[in-house]
Amino acid sequence: MQLMKSAWRNGREFCAIEATGTTLWPRWLVLRAIGLVYVIIFAGIIDEGNALVGPHGIYPIAEFCATLRGLFPDVLERFLRAPSAFWINSDPVTITVFAWSGMAAACALVLNLWPRLALFVCWATFLSFVATWQVFSSSIDDQLMLETALLFIAFAPAGFRPGLGADSPPRPIALFAVRWFLFRLMLGSGLIKLVVPDPHWRDLTPMSVMYETSPLPTILGYWDHHMPYAYHLFEIALTFFAEIIAPVIAVFGGRRARWWAFFSWTAFQAGIQLTTSFGWLNTAAIGLGVLLLDDQMLAAAAQRLKLTRLAVLLASPPVAPVAPRITPLSRYGLRVLLGAHIGLTLYFTGVLFARVPRPQVPKFRTDPLSYVFREFKSANAYAPYGEFPEAKYEIEFQGSNDGGRTWRAYEFKHKPQRPDRICRFVAPWFPRFEATLQLTVNIPHASIMARTATRLLRRDAEVTRLFERDPFPDRPPEVIRLPVYRFAFTNPTTLHQTGDYWRKTYMTDYGPALVLGADGEITEKPFSLYDEAKLALAVYTRGTGAEAKAALVDLTTRLQAKGASSARSPLDYALVMAGAYLRLAGMYQFEHDDSHMAQAIASAIQYSDQLSQLASDPSYLQDKQAYLLKNVLGPMDASDPPDWKSASAPK
Repeated sequence: MQLMKSAWRNGREFCAIEATGTTLWPRWLVLRAIGLVYVIIFAGIIDEGNALVGPHGIYPIAEFCATLRGLFPDVLERFLRAPSAFWINSDPVTITVFAWSGMAAACALVLNLWPRLALFVCWATFLSFVATWQVFSSSIDDQLMLETALLFIAFAPAGFRPGLGADSPPRPIALFAVRWFLFRLMLGSGLIKLVVPDPHWRDLTPMSVMYETSPLPTILGYWDHHMPYAYHLFEIALTFFAEIIAPVIAVFGGRRARWWAFFSWTAFQAGIQLTTSFGWLNTAAIGLGVLLLDDQMLAAAAQRLKLTRLAVLLASPPVAPVAPRITPLSRYGLRVLLGAHIGLTLYFTGVLFARVPRPQVPKFRTDPLSYVFREFKSANAYAPYGEFPEAKYEIEFQGSNDGGRTWRAYEFKHKPQRPDRICRFVAPWFPRFEATLQLTVNIPHASIMARTATRLLRRDAEVTRLFERDPFPDRPPEVIRLPVYRFAFTNPTTLHQTGDYWRKTYMTDYGPALVLGADGEITEKPFSLYDEAKLALAVYTRGTGAEAKAALVDLTTRLQAKGASSARSPLDYALVMAGAYLRLAGMYQFEHDDSHMAQAIASAIQYSDQLSQLASDPSYLQDKQAYLLKNVLGPMDASDPPDWKSASAPK
């Protein structure tokens, strides 16, 4: 009974119903953290904004606004579907002004200048971009920071230079609202792992795939992936403690339990940020965790660490000489607004975790309150990353300026691409373009792929700058293809022997290649692997160097991955494969590489046998072989081709 009374009292204190402490210093700290995150946000907009949504960007804002004007003639409905100031003007100057205005507001928030106005400008400016960003605004990072900025306006101190804000302490309803916000974020992240049907959490094996399939795994993520299973069990225990147990004991366990919740939450979020990158999500989560503390807890901690001066400073915050006067309109108006927000988030969180099918949700969720929930991002249900993809797939943009004979890849700045390169420490920076590509690689026919390839063919400088470098400084590409690769971590032994962190395996092409015609028009043209094989075999001669050999190796790998569907018929497929491996055998013979030459000869024999089985007419087969040797393979220099007919497969 005594335990229940204590839990009830602690719960009322946490919810600011019977507050026994003050939160001036935690408020000061969390507002500075929010300001720093917004500095990073607007720095990203300034860096990538023109390439993403500028006049010549991948998804121009002006184009989006024109589309909505055609679909929704009513001005109010258009604004509710895309609440943005860019309806007034969306020219390059306006976009630049808005981006720098947001940066100025974020810096003001960091410097504690007019924090309420700074938060509102951050929210309104960022919302204007998010509402018109289309595919680039689908991440939880944006929702989290939009709700944070709007909700913390009521929590921030009033005035131009409020200092610690002793003359405008947090109102109890505002303190409860922001702590409820943190509680939803913490508990929702944990509960979703129990609700979703992903078997990894039930089987206690999520760490076997989490680091490998995460967006940008770092070197620490690579080694964490290879840690013993016992260590992975510790990580799982920390995850469930920080996301499920910690928020509960923070509410009902008192100040000591709140310290446990704070440290476990901070360690958990820091671990994620060091091993992978979810943008500013983990940085913001650490900053919001300060809401678990109060001035008295900080002062006691400083005293225990023998930081006497700091303890005195924290224990004796300046006190306002006169209690602030609150008008009835301000008192009850804030209660109504924040109470409505709390009710909406409670309802939407319940709908999410109850897995209610959309047709069964009451209509008031979608008309008109869905605009508040979906478009203004003012009330959200948080359930991040409860499921894992089956494997890590990455798309690559490859261009050719010689008719498809050689291909050059556009290198990403951060995403996995080269087998010997692990991702750098990126967080809290959010590379929005690359993150969007990774989110959409499993979505068939996502227009961002074709739009990006089109801008690359047209040599758009801003879009090309999204990549590490321009691979075509000499002559622009004429065609761009979109192969999809599967990435998997190598083991430490392979890393030591080869220097490769990744096994990179070609899977398929995302869609048709885009071709730039002589008239400047860009058309979709499936660049058949069969046609590519004929072109490559017709051009490359034995001994043309490492580039030709690498191109043929890549060609045979892609042909094998696609199978006979890449050719006009199974017989033609076997014909081309036999020719490709025969040419490779000649190249390896030229280099005196007997091992690889024997493997290529064995593969040539395999496909030659298929030719014999597929051909019903012996004369037709003879004609095909003559065509292969005369027109596809071409002359074989001065020496004779390898004796592949009498060779045997390697052991």
